[in-house]
Amino acid sequence: MRLGTLDWTPALEHPALLAAPVDAALQTAVGKGGEHQQAARAVQVTPIDPDLADTAAMTEAYDLTLEISGNCVLVAGSRAGEERVAACVVRATTRADVNTTVRKLLDVRKASFLPTETAVADSGMEYGGITPIGLPERYRVMLDATLLEAEHIIIGSGIRGSKLVLPGSALTLLADAEIVEGLGR
Repeated sequence: MRLGTLDWTPALEHPALLAAPVDAALQTAVGKGGEHQQAARAVQVTPIDPDLADTAAMTEAYDLTLEISGNCVLVAGSRAGEERVAACVVRATTRADVNTTVRKLLDVRKASFLPTETAVADSGMEYGGITPIGLPERYRVMLDATLLEAEHIIIGSGIRGSKLVLPGSALTLLADAEIVEGLGR
């Protein structure tokens, strides 16, 4: 498959282009069979220049549109000494509504972006490549509802040197995600 100037191939055939937790999550989905297996097989990967991993740089360099790109941000807050973490995935043309929607869903007084060092250590992924697929089970994964409509959505692969593309509907199965109306503003 070709999107922009990039050629995409099945991610399951290229584990070297995936962070270990992402590959493990895709393998687990295949093992579950049914819809999960179909979702995992729909994921495509392409190598990119790691210096172009940030969404704006990637879309410009590879002739892609922001509308088919998704951003994953990690957000945390605490309540009664319990840390609550969420991965929020929104279209690149929007921003995650951290201060209202995410804060309320996490039931915390204040929500803020997870520090880079913590995000990298917890996820086992590279900063700039963090993806909702393969995150620790304690993370709530929240997807903006508009992503479900996407024929293709480009997200991180867990490393800066590649990207994934998949149907938006596959994200709910692969990331065990909650669908949130108005998550992206």
